[in-house]
Amino acid sequence: MKILVVDDESDIREILKFNLEKAGFEVLEADSAEDAKPLLAQDVSLILLDIMLPGVSGVEFSKIVRAKYGNAIPIVFLTAKTTEEDLLEGFDAGGDDYICKPFSVKEVVARVKAVLKRCGFVSESAESNRLCFGPLSVAMGSKTVFVDGKEVYFPKKEYEILVLLMAHPNTYFQRSDLIAEVWKDAPYVLDRTIDVHIARIRNRLGVYREMLKNKTGFGYCIELK
Repeated sequence: MKILVVDDESDIREILKFNLEKAGFEVLEADSAEDAKPLLAQDVSLILLDIMLPGVSGVEFSKIVRAKYGNAIPIVFLTAKTTEEDLLEGFDAGGDDYICKPFSVKEVVARVKAVLKRCGFVSESAESNRLCFGPLSVAMGSKTVFVDGKEVYFPKKEYEILVLLMAHPNTYFQRSDLIAEVWKDAPYVLDRTIDVHIARIRNRLGVYREMLKNKTGFGYCIELK
């Protein structure tokens, strides 16, 4: 799912982008309402919207979104304006939630997920659907990897390789198989690229790195000892 972050502070956009991508979302960025408008065409699932934007304010942009898309896109306001009147203005403009700055990034991610669930974008069954193998588990709905129950960040390609191997435990995949499955129509990917990604996956698995096996002539697989 795509989250559109609209904020004129680049450091806030950067930290939100990093943590939302870590949580499995794709993130679009804009520093003004004007720049955000064309991004709405990219099947946006939720907007994180600062109120105090240059030019068109977040409140006015919310009204524009509601007029054009109705309630199809949930809106969560991020703002330093904290009075009751400000909060009511945000909800009156079509906001689904209201988070005050400074904020906890973990809280923002949690509330984004909560709003998406409430609006029917993420079902409880999808969030609870897990791929498990030994100490490893993947929440398929949020695309989150857990090692011994602790969340571990995996970039997209490493995540896709791990899921593929976990879905076929004790089955060896040659480099060409991984390229075909994960990179699909990108034949320029080199075997060395696979080796680098495998090394990074092993590092993320920590004490369970030896679960990811390599057998010369056969390729890679995940297996329990």
